[in-house]
Amino acid sequence: MKLGVSTYCLYQAMGQQKMDIFAVLKWIKENGGEHAEIVQLLDIGFDLHGKPELAEQIRQYADEIGLELSNYCVGGNVAGLSEEAYTAEIERLKGHIDIAHQLGVKRMRHDVASRPLEETGTAYFEQDYAQIVAACRELADYASQYGIATSIENHGFYAQHSERVRRIVLDVNRDNFRTTLDVGNFVCVDEPTEPAVRANVSLASMVHFKDFYLRPADCNPGEGWFQSLHGQYIRGAIVGQGDLPIPKLVSIVKQSGYDGYVSIEFEGMEDCLKGTRIALDNLRRLWNEA
Repeated sequence: MKLGVSTYCLYQAMGQQKMDIFAVLKWIKENGGEHAEIVQLLDIGFDLHGKPELAEQIRQYADEIGLELSNYCVGGNVAGLSEEAYTAEIERLKGHIDIAHQLGVKRMRHDVASRPLEETGTAYFEQDYAQIVAACRELADYASQYGIATSIENHGFYAQHSERVRRIVLDVNRDNFRTTLDVGNFVCVDEPTEPAVRANVSLASMVHFKDFYLRPADCNPGEGWFQSLHGQYIRGAIVGQGDLPIPKLVSIVKQSGYDGYVSIEFEGMEDCLKGTRIALDNLRRLWNEA
């Protein structure tokens, strides 16, 4: 197992322009991360699409400081699109696969489906399903020229439930198409985490650990919380300090035989540097104890 950090964890510092991507990578290395995931952050203007020179600079800098780049993560959505819009989205995502190759990574997560909350039910999913599978196949086939494994993550309220993710991966049926398994995200669709992680860990090319505080739908805790698909209140926590059964989830992943890249994802209200550092230390300790 190689323990690292998603650059998403330091979104706060990057957004406040306290750190650029190079400072983020340096911080990860200095704080014990063995690898970093590069994440597209459109809200703060960090987007490598069409910027091969910057991707090359990131790769070179990571090499210089001895930090592996494990994965490249971008958004995407083909659900409900016209033929013209679908084609444009596929071409955009292929451009990001080119960037992943430029970064030197062998894993890339692309989102593939999103709809408003009121359209996340089974009827819409079945309507969009063939297009979702076709898109994932085309992107995986394109990535194969570079030896890159593509993946979808369990997030976005639509393709988030473990069975939907599992079904997509199995039906795409490509050796280089898997899932980026986030052990925490299942609660966003009110799915119990332990059986969900057990169901999907065998299909994982990457594993993310995050933690959440949880409160019932009839108990609004106020600012800083969001709601799950069915109204449960959720707030990001430092890994190992929230309400998720993190020690048990660590044990499930480790005992499954998974021995690849594992990343921290921190999205709590604490200072992002402190929260990510504590999360990294906690997960390393819990993995060694499992």
